[in-house]
Amino acid sequence: MKIKILLVDDHQIVLKGISFFLSMQPDFELVGEAQNGREAVDKAGELQPDIVLMDLNMPVMDGIEASALIKEQHPHIKVLVLTSFSDQSHIVPALHTGAIGYMLKDVEPDQLAEAIRSAYKGNIQLHPDISRALLSRMEPELNVEPVRLQPNKDKALDVLTPRELEVLELLTKGLSNKDIAQTLIVAEKTVKTHVSSILSKLDFTDRTQAALFAAPLFQNKGQMA
Repeated sequence: MKIKILLVDDHQIVLKGISFFLSMQPDFELVGEAQNGREAVDKAGELQPDIVLMDLNMPVMDGIEASALIKEQHPHIKVLVLTSFSDQSHIVPALHTGAIGYMLKDVEPDQLAEAIRSAYKGNIQLHPDISRALLSRMEPELNVEPVRLQPNKDKALDVLTPRELEVLELLTKGLSNKDIAQTLIVAEKTVKTHVSSILSKLDFTDRTQAALFAAPLFQNKGQMA
């Protein structure tokens, strides 16, 4: 089964270049293109893609508003941002729409393809520069209580129990409470309790913040293992 992709970008040269690259991938099916946010929302409803590859700065309706509408109307569709904006004034609002990831247009083609495949599986995707920007933004909050959260970011997870770490790692992969419960073979109510405890210990207000913070930490630990 191929991954169905809707490509959204208002620059014709960029649109055609990415379109050609996607068409060369044997497991991708480019089901449509859109050149503004309004068109993206309409085509997402019509074509029901698996992934919407979304630019941000577009006429008629920008990518942030379009992403929010797509996620509201079609929660199963995954939005992966692909933009040239690396500032937090774009990153945070885009991720708050429910987008599964944020990639920059300077990403290597093969890395973009792998990000699309991983996002399709429900894994959060962040360009390395975006991971660093988010961690930098969150660092002051993480140092509010230095006794609990060490200056070394990797030590921030030490306040969690082994089970909470398992739950958090599954959160970074985009799993719902129900999916986590099935994976760990526990009650969904138990998962909700663990998530609440994780948010409290790490001083985050929602699971998205916790997942975005922890994703690069688990990735780093996996690379060192």
